Amino acid sequence: MPAAAQQLTLRDATPSDADAMATLFLAARRTAMPWLPALHSEEETRWWVANIMLRDCCVRVAEIDGRVAGFAATDKGWLHHLYVAPGHQGIGVGSQLLDDAKRNAGVSLQLYVFQRNQRARAFYGGHGFVEVIFSDGSGNEENEPDLVMAWRQLTHPQSTQGPTP
Repeated sequence: MPAAAQQLTLRDATPSDADAMATLFLAARRTAMPWLPALHSEEETRWWVANIMLRDCCVRVAEIDGRVAGFAATDKGWLHHLYVAPGHQGIGVGSQLLDDAKRNAGVSLQLYVFQRNQRARAFYGGHGFVEVIFSDGSGNEENEPDLVMAWRQLTHPQSTQGPTP
């Protein structure tokens, strides 16, 4: 069955998801950003997902046929990670995870993205995020120029119409 026709569900991540999330994280980064240096071993990355990300963030998993197809990790108004398995990209998994993160965030959500990750910048821009702060990369461990993108929920002011003349 094509991935687009399969049932996608979103749920909270559990410790048993750590290995699948780490595998997905590593594969998605290699595919989307082959120019990014690999600063940590696979073993270190797996430990970090299980012991840091799952502990410190609210992590939501997108599941297709009982398998992790993507995940989003948020904390205090920041989207720290949104990754979709390469085989499930382009079918709405990332959009559903991002919409879920925005709903859970409330009125605003921010994220960092590498400046040369044009596909991610276009994806977030298409979902209402705007580019607000550019940096030279000296603040991230990859030393890769990045930027902050921000989304704010639009509110409609109450009608203040008075009597018409």
